[in-house]
Amino acid sequence: MKPGDKLYLVTRADLAPGYQAVQSCHAMRQFTHDHPDVDSVWFTNSNYLALLSAPSEIELMRLLVSAHDAEVPASAFREPDVGGKITAIALGPGERTRKLCEHLPLALKGSP
Repeated sequence: MKPGDKLYLVTRADLAPGYQAVQSCHAMRQFTHDHPDVDSVWFTNSNYLALLSAPSEIELMRLLVSAHDAEVPASAFREPDVGGKITAIALGPGERTRKLCEHLPLALKGSP
């Protein structure tokens, strides 16, 4: 990992902006729990974040599958208050993740 590598947080664009922010924080916390070694190296060497959005839960699930296929560490947060649906994911830093996410817009651009 090199300086400037980002941890990617991707939330659902169909959520209100405030909810997107909170769900992204949950996803980051889940990633820290699931991948403590990756998180520690990222935090020490980079600590950069990207906060992006995907149109829906289905798109988040597709991105998770792509991350798995590319061997990118990933975590999903499932919000109990909305029936355990995925509201945000976190993807480990690196070039493979950058390529997976390069088409996604920034989060918090509007409200449903």
